[in-house]
Amino acid sequence: MSETTPPAADNRRWLTLIVVGLAQLMVVLDATVVNIALPSAQTDLGFSDGSRQWIITAYSLAFGSLLLLGGRLSDLIGRKRTFIIGLIGFAIASALGGAAGSFELLVAARALQGAFGALLAPTALAVLTTTFVIPKERARAFGVFGAIAGAGGAVGLLLGGFLTEALDWRWNLYINVFIAAIALVGAMIFVPTVARSGPRPKLDIPGTILVSGALFGLVYGFSNAETDGWDSSLTWGMLAGAVVLLVGFVLWQRRAAHPLLPLSIILDRNRGAAYSSVLIAGAGMFGIFLFVTYYLQASLGYSPIQTGLSFLPMIAMLVLAAQLGTNFLVPRFGPKIMVPSGMVIAVIGMLLLTRLDLDSSYVPNILFPLMIVGFAMGTIMPASMQTATLGVDRQFAGVASAMVNTSQQVGGSIGTALLNTLAATAATDYLASHSPVTEAIGAQAAIASYSTAYLWGAGFFAFGAVLSALLFRRRGQGLSLANAHLSAAGAGAPSPEPVVAH
Repeated sequence: MSETTPPAADNRRWLTLIVVGLAQLMVVLDATVVNIALPSAQTDLGFSDGSRQWIITAYSLAFGSLLLLGGRLSDLIGRKRTFIIGLIGFAIASALGGAAGSFELLVAARALQGAFGALLAPTALAVLTTTFVIPKERARAFGVFGAIAGAGGAVGLLLGGFLTEALDWRWNLYINVFIAAIALVGAMIFVPTVARSGPRPKLDIPGTILVSGALFGLVYGFSNAETDGWDSSLTWGMLAGAVVLLVGFVLWQRRAAHPLLPLSIILDRNRGAAYSSVLIAGAGMFGIFLFVTYYLQASLGYSPIQTGLSFLPMIAMLVLAAQLGTNFLVPRFGPKIMVPSGMVIAVIGMLLLTRLDLDSSYVPNILFPLMIVGFAMGTIMPASMQTATLGVDRQFAGVASAMVNTSQQVGGSIGTALLNTLAATAATDYLASHSPVTEAIGAQAAIASYSTAYLWGAGFFAFGAVLSALLFRRRGQGLSLANAHLSAAGAGAPSPEPVVAH
C-alpha cells in the first residue's frame, strides 16, 4: 500500500494513542458503568424488573451486531472522519440517555449508544494499527490499549458506584459527553487525515446484512437464554437463525467482488488463534465482573463504591502485566507462549475464587485471586489484540480490528448466558437438597452458585490454554500465505494516498 507515516504523525503518535485510548475506555466501560445505576434508574423511571434487562441488552444488541459494519465503514470513508462521527454520535446518545424521562427513551438512547460504539471501537483500534508501524513502539502502544480493553469493565464498576452514590444515576451517561468532548478535540488535532485517490471501494451490502443479522441473533439468543432459560423457543430460534445467516455470510464472502471480511483474515492461524483467545477471555472476564460483584454486594454487603475499589488491585496488575508482556515478554517469546501462559494463570485465579465463602475477608481471600486474574488478563489481551491485526493490509485494518471487538462482545454474551444458567442451576440444586430453606441456607446457595460459575470459568480458560497453544505458530514462522491472498483480495481496490494533514 502507498500509505505512509508522515513526520508530523511521527511526533504526535503518542498523543494519538491517548485519544484512541479515551474512546476505547468510554466504549468498554459503558458496558458495565450503567449496571450499578440500574436500581436507581428503575426507581426514578418506574419500570419493572422484567424490563430492566433491556437497558443492558439494547446496547449489546446494537453494538455486537454492527461492529463489522462499523469497522468496514472506517476503511471506506476514512479513519479520522469515522472516528469523529462515532465520538459525536456517542456523546449525543449519552446525553439523550441521561436526560431520558421514560423507560422507552432510555432504551432507545442505549441502542443508539451501541450503534455509535460499533463505529467507534474498531476505528480506534484501526487508527492504532496504522499509526504504529515500528514493532517495538507498536508493542508498547498495544500494551496500553490492551490494558484499557481489559480494565474498562472494572473501571466502569468503580466509576458507576461513585457517580451513582455521589451524584445521580444519570451521570453514568452524562460522563461520556465530557470524555467524548476531550477525545474529539484530540482527534481533530492529532489523528491523521488520509487522502484517497481513485474510485471509492464499494460496501458489501449483502454481506453486511447477513453478518449483522447473524451477530444480532447470537447476542439476542444468548441474552434471552440468560433471562428466559434454555428451554425458550425464542432462544433456540434466534441461535439457529444466527447459524444459518453465518453460513450464508461465509459462502457469500467466497464469491463477493468486494467482500466485507476477506476470509483470509480469519483463516490465518495466528489471527484465528488471537480472535479465539479474545472470545474466550471475554467470556471469562465478564463472568468475573458479574459474579464477584454479586458476591461482594449481596453476600458481603459492600456498597457500590467499595465494590469498585475492590477491583482496583486487579486493574493495577492488568496494566503491569500488559506493559511487561508487550515490552519484554511477547517480543522474546511470542504469543504462542504468552497467551496460553495467561490462560493458565487465569485458571489458577478462578480456582482460588471457588474457595470464597460468607466468612472470607478481602485480604487475602479476595485480593489475591483478583490480582492473579488481572495479571492473566494483562498477559492475554494485548498479545492477542496485537497479533489479530498484525500483517493485515491497511485497507482492511478497520474490519480486522472490528473482529477483535466482535470476538470480545460475543464471548461476553456467551459467557454471561452460560455462567448465569449454570449458577442458577447450582443454587436451585443446593436449595432442593437443604430443607427447610432458611435465610442462612439461601445465602449458602448463592455462594454455591458463584463457586460453580468460577469453576466453569476456569474450564473456559483451560480450554483457551490448550486451543491457543495448538493454534499459535512458533516464532519466526511468519503469517503464512494468507497475507498474499488478502493482498490479492484487495488488489482491485484503490490504495489510499499518503497521510497529508492533521
